[in-house]
Amino acid sequence: MKDDLYHQAILDLARQATGHGRLETPQVSVRIDNPLCGDRVTLDLAMADGRVSALGHQVRGCLLCQAAAAVIGARAPGQSAPALRDSAERLRRLIVDGAGAEGGAATIDMWPELAAFAPVHRYKSRHDCVLLPFTALGRALEQAGSD
Repeated sequence: MKDDLYHQAILDLARQATGHGRLETPQVSVRIDNPLCGDRVTLDLAMADGRVSALGHQVRGCLLCQAAAAVIGARAPGQSAPALRDSAERLRRLIVDGAGAEGGAATIDMWPELAAFAPVHRYKSRHDCVLLPFTALGRALEQAGSD
C-alpha cells in the first residue's frame, strides 16, 4: 500500500462511509462494476425539485472507491444535477489530467474532500477506482431524467 495514495484523509473518508446503505424506495438504482479491479458500486438516488433528495450507496471495493462514494454521500444531497456533474468533472480533471495537483488541489474550486484524491494522479491504474462512484452517480442522474 502506498502511503501517499492511502493517506489519512482517504482512510478517514472510507471509514466514515457517509451515505452507506441502500434506500428503501429509490427513484433510480444503478449498479456499475470495474472488471479490471473488481470494484462494484450500487447507488440509489431520489430526486425532488431538481435536486438530490436522498442518496445511498453500497460499495464492494478498495479504500479509494469507498472514500469517493462517501464524499458523494456527504455532498450530493441537496445538490442539482449540473452541480454534481461539475464536481465530477473537476475531480476527473484533478486525477486524470493533474489539474491543480502540482500547485495543491485546494486551489481548485471544488468540494474540499476531493482534494484528498490529488495523489491518485500519479497512479493511472487507480483512476477508475475513484471515478467509479461518480460514474454511477452520472448514470443515476441520467436515468432520473435530471438536467
